[in-house]
Amino acid sequence: MPEKILVTGATGFIGSRLLRSLLQGDDDVYALVRNRSKLGLFSDIIDKVQVLEGDITRPETLAAAFSGIDRVYHAAGYTYMGGSSNKKGKLQAINVEGTRNVMQACLDNGVTRAVHVSSITAVGISEKDGKPCDESCRWNFDDIELYYAETKRRSEEEVKLAVNNGLDCVIVNPAFVFGAGDVNFNAGRLIKDVYHKKVPFYPLGGVCVVDVEIVVEGIMRAMEKGRTGERYILGGENLTFRELGDIISRVTGVGRFALPLSYPVAEKLYKLISFLHANNRFSKLFNPTMFRVASEFLYFSSEKAVRELGLRFEPIEHSIRRAFEWYKKEGLL
Repeated sequence: MPEKILVTGATGFIGSRLLRSLLQGDDDVYALVRNRSKLGLFSDIIDKVQVLEGDITRPETLAAAFSGIDRVYHAAGYTYMGGSSNKKGKLQAINVEGTRNVMQACLDNGVTRAVHVSSITAVGISEKDGKPCDESCRWNFDDIELYYAETKRRSEEEVKLAVNNGLDCVIVNPAFVFGAGDVNFNAGRLIKDVYHKKVPFYPLGGVCVVDVEIVVEGIMRAMEKGRTGERYILGGENLTFRELGDIISRVTGVGRFALPLSYPVAEKLYKLISFLHANNRFSKLFNPTMFRVASEFLYFSSEKAVRELGLRFEPIEHSIRRAFEWYKKEGLL
């Protein structure tokens, strides 16, 4: 018998791709959107989706939307990797309080199972030996003071409270996600800026990268097979930023990064560039907070997701090529 499936964050990158995959099944698929949300990422399939109005930061708007829903994918969130303190309120409201509201709406309305889409920043940073983190790693992002990571960690605490109160919920932690549909240029910002020669240097750290479709498959399999209260890292290759830059340069046909740059030097260079009002000549990814994060090794092991969820692997170059071709086709470069 078909179930009623609700997706929060359906207007975003991962949520919109998840929506498309869910529509390939027999269930009734619902998208929770705010009344002013842009539906461009799934406008071509809007006739197949049942759109429900609601705002995760306003719990009074969720009761009607969650009534009668069987399963929930909570993919809504706010991503901000900069250092501006005026973003803290929005990060707190959406990532922490919003998750609390969604979990409570699930409990209040008898939702049978849910998946919470978190982030690898809620897991931690690799130790100095470069050994990839797994789901049991100690959270140590407080050393960097990235408030986004703090809110993703706290969002998982809200999920655990809901699980303790009887909700059947699983957590997934996607890595750095590339793929078609990234209109907000999260990971895709690196593709765009390398293409436009705005990245003349690279940080000395590394990152775990994965394709959006593999993440979507992992999210859906977490719903099917994931153990209640457990978290699953959804990642792929662990690459230094030089290696990642070389792949993007090869795909885009643009010369690779020129110079390695340590964080202390990057801080001084950023101040000089800002003083000269030349920031627009460089990638928006070049800010002190982002460069501080990129100077660490965000390496992760997805062995648990491979073992328990059947997560698949493919070289990230395939994903970057698909994303690059999609950007060109859509005229976004």
